[in-house]
Amino acid sequence: MTEKTNTPQEQNEVENVATQVAEEAPKKVSKKSSETADSTLEPPAFDWSMDDQGFGNYSEDEKKELEKLYDGTLSEINENTLVKGTIVSITDKDVVLNIGFKSDGLVARTEFRDLAAIKIGDEVEVMIEAKEDRLGQLVLSRKRAISERAWENIVAANENDTIVEGYVKTRTKGGLVVDVMGMDAFLPGSQIDIKPIRDYDVYVGQTMQFKVVKINQLFKNVVISHKALIEDDIEAQKSDILSKLEKGQVLEGVVKNMTSFGVFIDLGGLDGLLHITDISWGRINHPEEVLQLDQKINVVVLDFDDDKKRISLGLKQLAAHPWDSLPEGIEVGAKVKGKIVTVADYGAFLEIAPGVEGLIHVSEMSWSQHLRNPQDFMKVGDEIEAVILTLDKEERKMSLGIKQLYPDPWVSIEEKYGVGSKHTGVVRNLTNYGLFVELEEGVDGLVHVSDLSWSKKIKHPSEFVKKDQELEVVVLEVDKENRRLSLGHKQLEDNPWDTFEDLFPIDSEHEGTVLKIADKSAVVALPYGVEGYAPLRQLKKEDGNNANEDEVIAFRVIEFSKENRRITVSHTAVWKEDERATKVEKKETKSSSKGSKKAVATGEKDTLGDLDALSALKLQLDAQEQKATAKKAAPKKTTKKAEPKAEETTEAVTEEKAETKVKAKPAEKAKETPEAPETPEADKTEE
Repeated sequence: MTEKTNTPQEQNEVENVATQVAEEAPKKVSKKSSETADSTLEPPAFDWSMDDQGFGNYSEDEKKELEKLYDGTLSEINENTLVKGTIVSITDKDVVLNIGFKSDGLVARTEFRDLAAIKIGDEVEVMIEAKEDRLGQLVLSRKRAISERAWENIVAANENDTIVEGYVKTRTKGGLVVDVMGMDAFLPGSQIDIKPIRDYDVYVGQTMQFKVVKINQLFKNVVISHKALIEDDIEAQKSDILSKLEKGQVLEGVVKNMTSFGVFIDLGGLDGLLHITDISWGRINHPEEVLQLDQKINVVVLDFDDDKKRISLGLKQLAAHPWDSLPEGIEVGAKVKGKIVTVADYGAFLEIAPGVEGLIHVSEMSWSQHLRNPQDFMKVGDEIEAVILTLDKEERKMSLGIKQLYPDPWVSIEEKYGVGSKHTGVVRNLTNYGLFVELEEGVDGLVHVSDLSWSKKIKHPSEFVKKDQELEVVVLEVDKENRRLSLGHKQLEDNPWDTFEDLFPIDSEHEGTVLKIADKSAVVALPYGVEGYAPLRQLKKEDGNNANEDEVIAFRVIEFSKENRRITVSHTAVWKEDERATKVEKKETKSSSKGSKKAVATGEKDTLGDLDALSALKLQLDAQEQKATAKKAAPKKTTKKAEPKAEETTEAVTEEKAETKVKAKPAEKAKETPEAPETPEADKTEE
């Protein structure tokens, strides 16, 4: 431990006090000795203030005087406080400082690297880290003293809004690290300058001025700004610039920043906006197609706002409008070439010269009446040819067309697409009422949903065909004036309902499958791909239950409509007809039996009337034979009830013969016959 060393003056004062005390002490002792000699009887009193060598202690006044001397040479210190010390010694590793404590403190030599040269007697500021370490040494730190003093100065600069100076040490993420008064501070990239900085490295190693904009007491973080100093100067310049601005004034500026909607121009302390539409008379997609960052350009003041300090600038206004000097040959009917610059839902814009554009409406892209999306014909950047349809130089508008480059197919439509002609086209669109078929570019026609099939009922065209599918059609009607074609698909085949009329006569029976049961009727699949309709009450079976879907049963045709292409069938009529036929057969058998018994009882013989009846019967049998021959052409299923019909015909002929016999007999014989009321005619009437 290094003991404290007093100055020469202090040492002299201490020595003088000690000499004075030493001189007065023997006098007191000799005086007391003489008093003792005089008093031989009493022993001298013991002076407790003297030590064993005869030296007495200091008096109270002397003690106070000595305390004052020591108080001037020693001071009380506290840890983590800033004090000033004097360099008393310098070694290779340490610097010895006297701070007025009982012992000197050591500071590492490395903490003095910022000082070019140090010498004994220099005064420096340090921080007391500890009064004694484990070796009893006073611990001091100059580095902490610098940081603490810098923090106090930075806080004061922030509170007083003063300017500080710093050294840019290095680049970091999002900004720069600056040494301000020995403490690291952060300079964000957005606070370096009023214009965007693309390269931070150019500022490394520079000494600049800053303003403290934010501090964090807890973590002792500091944020500084150089932009704030510039803005303070610019604010004063803005008012001066705005006061001198006029509309139409031409100024020089620098391209400061680019966006998708325009460019910001630095006019020397005040920014103005150059909108993308005011950069060029031609259409551009981004300002970078024409301008570059940091480029110097001349702009004209279009408008400005003193309150909001906004300036609207223009660049294209410095050049003449291209519509004022159109190239030769630009007139109605002329063919022009250009580039597509914009495609919208209603059409596309063709640029035939910088700043000169014309609209190609979607209706002028094809002769077809069915409008499509313009993107189906062209896209941005395509170079195409068009015809000028209208031209208005005053309004600076032009309408163009590309379909006029090709002949109108509707001029000779009747020659190429006559009624009854067959063609193959592509399905372009489906609607609820039909579909549109494109026969060629500009020529399309409508196929109504009812003209798709003869036998099936189609609710929507998508059930029959898909979009972009080829379909064969026949022309039904041509409307040249309105540019319309009526097409059909089912007309490619003969109307099968002419044949169905013979195949499905009323009362004919067929086997069918119940496809679908609805609320009031059911759809039945009949032979030859025909669909029939059966009311729900006609689906009742003989056991009392209704037929189910996918069930195969017999049906009888109860209604046939060729005009409406509808066949109504019934299953109930099948088994009810069988019951009725059985009842009729039983009654006719009973009636025939009664007639035979009566003939035997009367013993009558055949007369001329009987021969006439036989002749009529022969004619009827011949007619039935011809009808049976015609029915052989139809499927066997349609002749299912021929047998009961034949029985009914035979019975009818028998009844007719009996009736003829009755008429041929004389009236009086009829009176004599008591059993006349029981003739077959009477039985028939009774039935």
